[in-house]
Amino acid sequence: MPELPEVETIRRQLAGRIEGRVIEGVTVSDARLVDPWEAADFADHLNGRRIERIDRVGKYLLFELDSAEALTLHLRMTGQLLWSDSVPDPPLPYTRAVLAFAGGGAVTFADARRFGTASFLPREGRTAIWGGRTGVDAMSSSFTARALGRSLAGRSAPIKALILNQRIVAGVGNIYADEALFLARIHPRTPGGNLDVRSLASLHRAIRDRLRMGIQAGGTSFDRYRDVNGERGGMQDLLRVHRRQGEPCPRCLTTIEKGVVAQRGTYWCPTCQPPPGGD
Repeated sequence: MPELPEVETIRRQLAGRIEGRVIEGVTVSDARLVDPWEAADFADHLNGRRIERIDRVGKYLLFELDSAEALTLHLRMTGQLLWSDSVPDPPLPYTRAVLAFAGGGAVTFADARRFGTASFLPREGRTAIWGGRTGVDAMSSSFTARALGRSLAGRSAPIKALILNQRIVAGVGNIYADEALFLARIHPRTPGGNLDVRSLASLHRAIRDRLRMGIQAGGTSFDRYRDVNGERGGMQDLLRVHRRQGEPCPRCLTTIEKGVVAQRGTYWCPTCQPPPGGD
């Protein structure tokens, strides 16, 4: 699933191509993408709108429109936004929608598993509408070690489950959670409320560090993730523990282990990240 670095990579690449431009044609070929809208109504509502800018909150992309609303996209597991100089003919594999732009160029929303979503979010009253869908963005100035500590206080759930919770910190997914916890030397099963001030500061720095590196590398490409040019990211070559079960830890050479935490495959070093309670 694309996480914050992958979505931010897409945002940056699209911003230079389509900010300030007018959508001249919209094709929605999969009504499930825009449910509960009818596909034709959704296309009509979007056609002719100018994209003022592209924002991101966690894993969501917000195309801010001149109609005082945003086209809000979530790529989910296998969604892709792919740029082409003209509307692809024939359509790209797994195409669900295409936005064509005045003056040339098109963005295709492709999605093999069809979990991605598209909706409209009004600018007025957005905070109330957005509600608890996302917490503070992990790369925003509001995400501080103190804020993280407040969100974790009193919680007994494993720290990995908590930082995967998008209502606590928006943008962190399975890959970057493993990498951040390794960098901070925290076992993924440690109860979140047990972290002391020093550990909270280390985890905050580690989350920001790993996300920043992921952005610089253009994201992580294990399976279907590609940037808007159809290119793979490079972060998969820089990962220290994720998907490295049985390999030596890059710090201490202990064999990296794998287990299940928060129903997700999870990787850690048993020496650098001692289990809670010394078990």
